[in-house]
Amino acid sequence: MKTKFLLAIFGATLLVAGCVNTVDGHKKAAMPFGRDKIMGQYQRPVEQVYDAAKTVIVRSGQLVTETTLHNTTNRVQTIEGRINQRSVWVRVEAIDPKTTGVTVQVITRGGGRDIDLAHELEKEIALELVR
Repeated sequence: MKTKFLLAIFGATLLVAGCVNTVDGHKKAAMPFGRDKIMGQYQRPVEQVYDAAKTVIVRSGQLVTETTLHNTTNRVQTIEGRINQRSVWVRVEAIDPKTTGVTVQVITRGGGRDIDLAHELEKEIALELVR
């Protein structure tokens, strides 16, 4: 009886605390521990990197939304997509005038992390830039 009660408490705690921030500034129900983001930097303009990221998402799955966020220092563009029943977010922003940063985040349908897919997508963006 005590074991069932403790398991119920533990499960409820995971459900309540199971929320993560996505790279586009929203929250998603997921396990709040573990690594789910891969970052890369490219010596390319923001527009080229954004177009490459969008091409990779469309080729690999389904494009859901595109967003442009304006903060005090620069413009941040994000892409949300679905690939293999996983939610994918790509954030593209200027680090300096010649360098663009990309962050790829992947969360599975059950709230787990898929760092392998995030890494694969980041590599595909890099390869798309050299085509």
